[in-house]
Amino acid sequence: MSDLTFKEKNQLEKLFGMPTGYVLDFTDRTFQDFIVEALGIDIYNPKYNYRSGSKANRLRGFWKVETNYKVGVLIERLLDYWISNACIGNFSYNQSDEMLYQECLKIPNRLKKDEPIDNIDALHAISDDKDFILLEKAIRESIEKNELESALDRLHTFVVKYIRELCKKHSIQFKKDTPLHSLFGSYVKHLVSENIIESEMTVRILKSSISIMEAFNDVRNNQSFAHDNPILNYNESNLILNNVANVIHFIESIENEMRNALDVDNNDETILDDLPF
Repeated sequence: MSDLTFKEKNQLEKLFGMPTGYVLDFTDRTFQDFIVEALGIDIYNPKYNYRSGSKANRLRGFWKVETNYKVGVLIERLLDYWISNACIGNFSYNQSDEMLYQECLKIPNRLKKDEPIDNIDALHAISDDKDFILLEKAIRESIEKNELESALDRLHTFVVKYIRELCKKHSIQFKKDTPLHSLFGSYVKHLVSENIIESEMTVRILKSSISIMEAFNDVRNNQSFAHDNPILNYNESNLILNNVANVIHFIESIENEMRNALDVDNNDETILDDLPF
């Protein structure tokens, strides 16, 4: 269950007009559709049936039984709905309502810190490729809905694209059909040969990740929605997603360090070029 405080609940209830039994201007149908779109959850599932079963009480029931992360995502979407309608004049509001809205914005920020995947922000497209950007969006949506099992095949495709982009950047040769673990192995070999990695332990961890990427190929082909497969369970999907996201997060930090070092070198050269002797 979420750990919404008494104060936070009062703030949300006031902004959303919940003492009336309603939630904003939603009908039963639009309320149901809104939450299905936001989280893939049917708010009229019996587990959210709280007290009278009104829309407000179902939202209170949702707060009682769901995780911090899911509650944070839904509150964030409801706040987006409130401000967008207020801005176009669908909701009447005054200065105190606007101040209340600003206070309520802090609530999902706190709750979403309990997101199921660490380093999710590392999973972002590093090129303007449309498919790459769509993959990033699809993975984030699956994670926000806590449907981790459905993210596995898209994450695999995302990581293939990600490592390919890095190989291109560093002029590492590969073929169109080079599998993920081979791509990753070539990239790790490049980091080692360029003395980018400082510790033997880090090298060992990265080399062990090559075999992890090879195993990821099998999960993608035989335990994900990529084909007509029995889908891997939630807990193991969580472990795989976290492990891969952590590897990508480390790679991103390495790439940023290399980029910053290059910028410093270029700046030094520019200064030398500008000297009058």
